Amino acid sequence: MLMRTDPFRELDRLAQQLMGPGTWSRPSAMPMDAYRDGDRYVIAFDLPGIDPDALDIDIDIDIERNMLTVKAERRPLPRSENAQTELSERPLGVFSRQIVLADTLDTEHISADYEAGVLTLTIPIAERAKPRKISIRGTGDRKELDS
Repeated sequence: MLMRTDPFRELDRLAQQLMGPGTWSRPSAMPMDAYRDGDRYVIAFDLPGIDPDALDIDIDIDIERNMLTVKAERRPLPRSENAQTELSERPLGVFSRQIVLADTLDTEHISADYEAGVLTLTIPIAERAKPRKISIRGTGDRKELDS
């Protein structure tokens, strides 16, 4: 049997053991992807282990001006009283991410979905930021110059 080690994962795990899990006053970071898809921006956060029946309790999404804040709490799974932990690598505690959104996004119409451990926020691009054609008016009174 081969054992593969990742020194960075070991450092992360050691740091988490020393500092403890994230708390609401000192949350841990959460990984994310962001991309543009046509007339909308999509931001996907990895949040596995969140109870879908308690989304309003475990995930908090706030926007103030152009600052988007996402906080989530992952609690331990219920166990029997006789259970003994053999290995614990899944991080627990509070995770947070803040993102400054551009003025070109319509923050009034953000939608949020949670499926398969991924929180997906969809933010439409504001109408004023979409490309548009500008028509040119002619004066109609042009005079031709003789050479």
